[in-house]
Amino acid sequence: MIDAIISQDLETIKNAVTSDALAEKKVLVTGGAGFIGSWLCDVLIGFGNEVTVIDDLSTGRIKNIDHLTENSKFKLIKSDVCRFKTADKFEIILHMAGHASPDEYQQHPIETLRTSAKGTENMAEIARKNDALLLFASTSEVYGDAEVVPTPESYWGKVNPIGPRSCYDEGKRFAEALLMAYGKQYGLNVRAPRIFNSYGPRLREDGLYGRAMSRFILQAQTNQPITIYGDGKQTRSFCYITDTVTGLLLLTKSKEAKCEVVNIGNSQEKTILELANKIKELTKSKSPVTFCALPKDDPKRRCPNTDKLEKLVGWKPNVTFEDGLKRTIKWFAQK
Repeated sequence: MIDAIISQDLETIKNAVTSDALAEKKVLVTGGAGFIGSWLCDVLIGFGNEVTVIDDLSTGRIKNIDHLTENSKFKLIKSDVCRFKTADKFEIILHMAGHASPDEYQQHPIETLRTSAKGTENMAEIARKNDALLLFASTSEVYGDAEVVPTPESYWGKVNPIGPRSCYDEGKRFAEALLMAYGKQYGLNVRAPRIFNSYGPRLREDGLYGRAMSRFILQAQTNQPITIYGDGKQTRSFCYITDTVTGLLLLTKSKEAKCEVVNIGNSQEKTILELANKIKELTKSKSPVTFCALPKDDPKRRCPNTDKLEKLVGWKPNVTFEDGLKRTIKWFAQK
């Protein structure tokens, strides 16, 4: 699924990254039919790479990549990342598979943990046998309800290890520890970006998969009540998809990023109520804003310190909160 908005955004990413160290390689992308994974596939195919996607389509959407299926350099394999086996050789593995929506992963806690634990071990073994670079999509959730904000990578986190979010939080924390061990014991070239709230075209809005932003947009466009959990004073830092993917690819290229964990996100902190009101304003919606009970262990603040990424690869987010929202809302309106 490619349209004018996505095409423009892909050109923005390609111009920011350039293909020098990424072109003409064999790349494996897990979760490649998902939100961020599909954007990576588009850029990598544009750079002339051979791209193999592993996705069981439990959360990914085939329409995110259907425009790539006729390309001779693209291959989709429907498989559970935990069970996938291959004799093919890869130079780069981008491990993006996972259940990222809180409502969805709390309904599937065992599958969520397995993807982070067994899935990551499986990818690490494939990378080790291929002497491949392995980038693992970690998350800001590893910090839990952070007491240090903006949060640097040196902060160890405040996570409830048996709470309703632990399947995702602790799964990602284990995966990071496992990959650092592979780096130390085998010299594996790993890096783990901790991705903060990313948004843009292809973000799912339906059912358990919908996140706050996509849910708010859908509700606003249909004049349904915009439902906020809690009082809306909790904060998040929203990073537009072009900035997120640019950061991921620059990190993939960087030799200095070996065995590093690195925040990727926009350091502009917004309350959830601000988000809802801005979406209501931009859509000219008549939706009332309503408040629901706050889920257990929902983080109060979420904002990254991105000094490390800036120092490593010279990355800074370029898309403002309002501009990114306008593009996302326009994309949802034309679906």
